[in-house]
Amino acid sequence: MKEKPILTIVTPTTGKYSDYWLEQLLKIKGNVEFVLVYYPSVPIRPLDDPRVKILTSPYKGEMMQRFVGLLNATGEYVLALDDDDFVHPDVVHLTSQYFERFPDSCILRLKKENIDFKDQERIKQDWEEIPDVRQLEICKKTPENPFPYQQGNYKGLLEVPVIPLDKKLDLQFALLPFTGRKDNLGYHFENFNNVVWQNKLVQQALVDLSQTTKVLGAITWIPSSGFDRLLGVFVQAKYFQKDAIIGHWMPKPEQIRYIDKPPELKPPRFHVISDALLVKRYPQYGYLWNLFLEKLYGVPRTIGKFVKWKLLKK
Repeated sequence: MKEKPILTIVTPTTGKYSDYWLEQLLKIKGNVEFVLVYYPSVPIRPLDDPRVKILTSPYKGEMMQRFVGLLNATGEYVLALDDDDFVHPDVVHLTSQYFERFPDSCILRLKKENIDFKDQERIKQDWEEIPDVRQLEICKKTPENPFPYQQGNYKGLLEVPVIPLDKKLDLQFALLPFTGRKDNLGYHFENFNNVVWQNKLVQQALVDLSQTTKVLGAITWIPSSGFDRLLGVFVQAKYFQKDAIIGHWMPKPEQIRYIDKPPELKPPRFHVISDALLVKRYPQYGYLWNLFLEKLYGVPRTIGKFVKWKLLKK
């Protein structure tokens, strides 16, 4: 009987990833599963590696690709990774040691370094050794140390609080949106990608999320983008406990290399179309309404960016 993977890495792709990216992905050590999800009508690049599972989603779009990949993840833990970002080759060992120490944690947040896509030397730099997670001290917020994040220079495992979803709808922000939100400060996080999650929590949340996409009868609302933040917030909302510590954030050196591209090379994302599912399912949380309104008010600006992006592509 095949041993259950410790970690599944899920990646939506069109098959245009670089040979170097694939080479580095397959260098990850340990009991790992890779799930690559294509959308229909895209030529599939065959891979001869028993750890790789190649799937095709029924429809085109980021949400559907990620959904299919995550539902088919068989690992104890799951990590979503884009096909131009890199993860430390010892991430499986790190995951195993971390959850042995903290079996009740929901997540392990990996330390991410943003690297310019042109900086090939930095991208290909040798990885530094990951510190022994069993020996790291816990960094937590206390009256004596109210700001343990230290601008990212903390040395131990930083406690990660759940999103403060129970904050009230900010009427001042709703009426004067350009004053900016005041409820999203802190080192809690919203996005799903580049974080190691307990897979059983994710798959249970996916079932709930699939029900939330049903609008009326056979009509289903499946946003084409914004799934990264949608799922990260959705999972935290499903299991929300006020002021809970849901896991820890690794210190430097980085375990994720996020390849950053200038805004003009990225398609603008209409997050409001996925945020609508959050307020539909969890209308009791003011934080979600503030998040939704922020993106709703930003739609005209996003449309302008989208038009500019389309023109630059021609």
